[in-house]
Amino acid sequence: MAHHEEQPAAIESVLELLSEHGLGAMAKAMQTLLNEAMKLERSEFLRASPGERTDERAGHANGFKDKAMRTRVGSLALRVPHVRPLPGGAPLGFYPQSLERGERSERALKLAIAEMYVQGVSTRRVTEITRELCGLEVTSTDVSRAAAELDAQLTAWRERPLGRCAYLVLDARYEKVRHSGSVISCAVLVAMGVREEDGKRMLLGVSVSLSEAEVHWRAFLEGLRKRGLEVTKLVTSDDHAGLRAARRAVFPNLPWQHCQFHLQQNAQHYLPNVALRPQVAGDLRSVFNTADRGEADE
Repeated sequence: MAHHEEQPAAIESVLELLSEHGLGAMAKAMQTLLNEAMKLERSEFLRASPGERTDERAGHANGFKDKAMRTRVGSLALRVPHVRPLPGGAPLGFYPQSLERGERSERALKLAIAEMYVQGVSTRRVTEITRELCGLEVTSTDVSRAAAELDAQLTAWRERPLGRCAYLVLDARYEKVRHSGSVISCAVLVAMGVREEDGKRMLLGVSVSLSEAEVHWRAFLEGLRKRGLEVTKLVTSDDHAGLRAARRAVFPNLPWQHCQFHLQQNAQHYLPNVALRPQVAGDLRSVFNTADRGEADE
């Protein structure tokens, strides 16, 4: 078919660009190759070259649409081929796979930029990093747009529907957070579920709050309930007063078990000297690991 003759011509054009201008012409070379690859994809999709008469034809070429793509080697001026169905035929869903792969790489770079922004890297520093590693000049608008894309994905994850789980594990950790112009220690509330069907753990939700007061734990747990969380067997957590009150209010009929880790930590406070800690920790573990309730009580 005709497109087999076009391919060597495109490769010859690329080689000529590189031989005359060196690696500085890499963007132009990639642009040529990608445009030709998309045209070949369209011909294979239509099962016919442009203008070829054949009974196997699935549709017709329908021109091109200009698209600019920023890559590590520079900006590419692409011509995305379009198709149209045969008269009376169904719509054709065609999109070049070569371009789709390039867009996935571009999205990955944007998410990396957003991650740097979230971690507190300045816009100026992000620009320097991307210029050094990728040859891209990233503006503050690019960084903000990438951060917004990351925010949208995070929001979708945080608001996703939940279902049944056998066990619910609740805990909190503290992180330094900038709040109202100063850095303070805030509680990160975490909910982990254990699935009934396979016993695997899954992260249900995370919330940053000023403290572990009941009002914060209660809002967090009510949010999980609104998303459809149903716990069938047991809740495990430490015995923090705020968490205890919120748990009883939101999950009043579920049995509760004291977290073994926190129970061991609390027990250490009653020891007369530090030297006893390893022995007591071992004794407690043996209690937890016994298969017989009578032996554990003894």
